[in-house]
Amino acid sequence: MPRGEQPPSVRPRVLPGAAPDSATRPPVMGDVAKMAGVSHQTVSRVLNDHPNVSNSTRERVEAAIASLGYRRNTAARSLVTRRSRTIGVLACETGQFGPANTLLGVEQAGREAGYFVSIANLREVTSESINDAMGHFRSQSVDGIVILVPHPDVLAALRDVSVPVPIVAVGAGAGNQLTGASLNQRLGARLAVEHLIGLGHRSIAHISGPTHWIDAAERIEGWREALDTAGLEAKVLLQGAWDAASGYRAGLELLGHDSVTAVFVANDQMAVGVLRAVQEAGRQVPGDISIVGYDDQPEAEFFMPPLTTIKQDFEELGRKCMEEVLHQLEGQAGTGDQIVNPRLVIRATTAEPAH
Repeated sequence: MPRGEQPPSVRPRVLPGAAPDSATRPPVMGDVAKMAGVSHQTVSRVLNDHPNVSNSTRERVEAAIASLGYRRNTAARSLVTRRSRTIGVLACETGQFGPANTLLGVEQAGREAGYFVSIANLREVTSESINDAMGHFRSQSVDGIVILVPHPDVLAALRDVSVPVPIVAVGAGAGNQLTGASLNQRLGARLAVEHLIGLGHRSIAHISGPTHWIDAAERIEGWREALDTAGLEAKVLLQGAWDAASGYRAGLELLGHDSVTAVFVANDQMAVGVLRAVQEAGRQVPGDISIVGYDDQPEAEFFMPPLTTIKQDFEELGRKCMEEVLHQLEGQAGTGDQIVNPRLVIRATTAEPAH
C-alpha cells in the first residue's frame, strides 16, 4: 500500500455531486448549492421561503437538502439575524388537560414557524417565581414570551417586569396591557346553564374552580348571567380545586341542598368526582340530578354515564398565542385579544328534572 494512503475500509465515502469532504463533516449550504447546481443565495432564498424562486429550482434545492441531510446552523443564523429563534413559555398546572393541550398548541405552532420553545413551569404563582422565570428567559435571549397562566397575580407582576420582547398572554382580557388569546369562558358557562334551563331545571348549582383563577371567575359570571337572564336565582355556589378529589367533596356538600336538580361543574375532572359522590349516595344521574362539565377531555365520553360538557379548543388557543407573538416580531402592531369560542357537547348526564 503506498505511504499515506488509507486502507479501503476507512476511506470516506463521497456522495455523488457533493463536496469531497462532505462525508467527514455535517453538510453545509455550499454542499447543497453544488449538488443542486445553484448559487449559495438561491439556497438561502429557498430556506427562507422567498417567492422569487422557480418551482423547478425549489424542487431541485429541496431534493439536495433531503439527500445530504442538511440542517441549518441555528447558532450561526442567530448571529446574522440577532434572533435566537426561541420563544419562552411561562406555564402552570401543566398536568391538567387544558394547560397541557394549550402548551402543545404553542409548541406545534412554534415548530412549524421554525422556533424552539423554552418552558418555565411555575410550581406556585408568586412574584419571586415569575421574576425568576423572566430572568431565565432573558438569559436565553428569547425572541418572545407566551404566558399560559390565566392568573391576575401573573398579569399584575408583569406590569413591573421590563422585557424587551413581545409578550402575549392567555386570558389577559380586555383592558389589560398585554395582547393574546382567550377562550370565551362566559359563553361556555352560559351554554352549559342555558342547556339545563332548556330542560326545565330551575335550581342549578355551580361548582367552581379556585376563584383567584381568571377562568374560574369568568365561568362563575357566565353561570350567574344565564340564571339572571332566565329570572332564576344563583343560590348554590361551591368551590373546588380543579381536581377530582375536590369535586367529590363538593359533590357531597351539594347533596345537602335538596332543591338542586342540576349542577354546572367548572371542569371535567371535578365532574367525575361529583358523579361518584352522587352515585355513592344512591342518587341517579341524570334521573335525580343532571351534571354538565367543562373542557371535554378525552375521557369524558367514557364516564358512566358519558358526560355532557363544554368543549374547548385548547390547541387552537395555543396557536393563536404563537401567531400573535410572530405577528409582533414582524414589526406589526398587536391585534388585541383573540377569542376562541367553545361549544356544548350533549351526552347522557343531563335530562329533564324528575320533579
